[in-house]
Amino acid sequence: MKKNYQDDPREKEATQQRHFNIRLNLFFFSAFAIFTVIIVRLAILQFVEGPSLIKQGGNLAVKDIPLPPTRGTIYDRKNIKLAYSTPVQSLYMTLTTDYTGKNEANARVLAKKLVAKFNELGDQGGEKLTVDQVVEAMDLKSRLSGGFTPRRLKVGLSNKEIAYFMEHKSEYPGIDVVEESIRNYYTDPKDGVNGLAVQAVGYIKKFKGASTSLDFYKLKTGKADDPALQYTDTEDVGFDGLEYQYQDELRGRNGFKSVSVDPRNMASGVTEVTPPEKGQDLYLNIDSDVQLAAQKAIMEQLTWLHTHPVSGKYHPNARTGFAVAMEVNTGNVVAMASMPDYDPNVWRTGGISSDDYDKIKNVYQNGTIRSFGSGQKGQHPESVVLLGSTIKPLSVLIGLNDGLFTTSTPYYDKGYATFGKNDSSRVQNSQGHVYGYLNSPADAIRHSSNTFMVDMVGERLYKKHGEKGIDLWDEYMKKFGLGVSTGVDLPNEYLGFREYTNKKETALSRLAYASFGQQGKYTTMQLAQYTTMLATRGKRMEPHLVNMIKDAKGNIVKKFEPKVLGEEKFKNSYWNEILKGMATDVSAFDNFPYDFARKTGTSTQSVGGKPVDNGVFIAFAPRNNPKLAVAVVIPEGGFGAQSAAPIARKIFDAYDMEYGLDGIPKKTLKKAEDAAAGKAAGSTNGSAAGSTGQTTGTTR
Repeated sequence: MKKNYQDDPREKEATQQRHFNIRLNLFFFSAFAIFTVIIVRLAILQFVEGPSLIKQGGNLAVKDIPLPPTRGTIYDRKNIKLAYSTPVQSLYMTLTTDYTGKNEANARVLAKKLVAKFNELGDQGGEKLTVDQVVEAMDLKSRLSGGFTPRRLKVGLSNKEIAYFMEHKSEYPGIDVVEESIRNYYTDPKDGVNGLAVQAVGYIKKFKGASTSLDFYKLKTGKADDPALQYTDTEDVGFDGLEYQYQDELRGRNGFKSVSVDPRNMASGVTEVTPPEKGQDLYLNIDSDVQLAAQKAIMEQLTWLHTHPVSGKYHPNARTGFAVAMEVNTGNVVAMASMPDYDPNVWRTGGISSDDYDKIKNVYQNGTIRSFGSGQKGQHPESVVLLGSTIKPLSVLIGLNDGLFTTSTPYYDKGYATFGKNDSSRVQNSQGHVYGYLNSPADAIRHSSNTFMVDMVGERLYKKHGEKGIDLWDEYMKKFGLGVSTGVDLPNEYLGFREYTNKKETALSRLAYASFGQQGKYTTMQLAQYTTMLATRGKRMEPHLVNMIKDAKGNIVKKFEPKVLGEEKFKNSYWNEILKGMATDVSAFDNFPYDFARKTGTSTQSVGGKPVDNGVFIAFAPRNNPKLAVAVVIPEGGFGAQSAAPIARKIFDAYDMEYGLDGIPKKTLKKAEDAAAGKAAGSTNGSAAGSTGQTTGTTR
């Protein structure tokens, strides 16, 4: 009988145990085999393929290094370059591990080799670099730039240096010749001209320095969404004037140098270079001929004041002068002179030496829109002074509009005016003049009567409005651009100093002194805008230095149109009255071929306990169809008629020559006259020659 194992429980259990043991052994063997394969593979990756994979993996990180663009050019109205960038070839080094860490000694070896070639092939007249300077420029510790960022070792390579380093590139790993730009500013050594509108154009600095002092650049540090707008530490950026105001337009867009970097952030190769895009160009309203006339006129007048007595005394402390010329209907600024100026090329590399800064620290700011000292020892007026009598047309306009008097109100000028408790305060006319009977407010403006302004404007404003008279005065000043921004396209404009808001004095006293120009200090630009407003009978034009912006291909990106910031409405009879009064006798305008409106000013202020007279002058021409408004300020220059007016005359003459105050440029007439004279001379010579020939023929 056959035995049935399935019926035997013990046999069945033994069979199951054998099967389990077999499966368990297979599992352990499979696990062992798998782990053995993994361990072997890891060993191969670690010791055999590891170095090449590390290098390969590191190369997967590619950094785009910005290449700064060439800045746009700043042109004057006649397309003369006032600020422009020229290309130079520079030597850059992309730092690798061959020169860092334990290999730093290699960097010094390279530096010695480079310096030897610089001395051999470089321009002999150029500055000699030392080994230490080159090693410092390499920035081996990456204190100034990231490990992969190229370091500039030398600017302005000679042709021989360029050829050599391009030819021997394989001998200098990481060394590249890169084209970049350097900023240049207009100068004319032949005429001794340092520059044109230097302070208005402004200057540049390196981004790294600018970003520590100007919020505009602090906000741009490493935060550009568009990599083409990412700044580099060593690129040049505008720091003042138009260079700063239009930084975004002038800058352009970055190019890129794509560099592969390893896990230690060191460069391992360069893949490609994308060239940068040049910045946009500015075309100014400033005219080089009118600007030069203004600059020369100020400097000549300052010299004249040092050597010629005005009202019986010399003015040796008249060391600075400021002038603004603005086209009446457009607000276009054709001249802006802050003198003395300086050679702006001291900033061309984006920095300045301490010696150069000491030479220009008192003149590099724009005195037509800022307030700063003359740099003389002791106490002296700043570039922003009291308006003096130039405020009187507005004083009379306020009085007329507020009903304090009429256009036919007479006034007897006895040479002084008193006000305050028991008439304790006294104001007199300049030099104590007594003008007697004045038929109208226009006569008060023409004779520059301080007493009229005190009695008829200041004191009456107080009697009618009390303390609120100050608020009313302040409102009028601001409507005429005095004490507020002019809107000029320049940075950091000074708004002026409204002394009449000082409550230490009585409201009556403040209004009395303000009425004839002794309670407000305003910039020359504010004066020019105010003058333009008188010329337009109430339109406050926004002053503009820039006329249009073009891209690198010459396409117009933006055109600035005339802009009216505000308009004040007054009766025509009021305007007629004050403009009638703007007819003071000014000898500097003898034989001036146009009827023009003007007002002289002599602002007297106490400086160091002594009275100082500042020259102020405003004018526009022609009177009935105004084209140009001019404002001039000469601190410590004495009477405005003698110190400031001669400068204004030369500015008007220059503008008349170029554009014509009557619409006909006088230079075209002069050319026509010269051509006619030449033709007549040629005709005369021809006739004489013909006559001589005939006579000779007869004699023969």
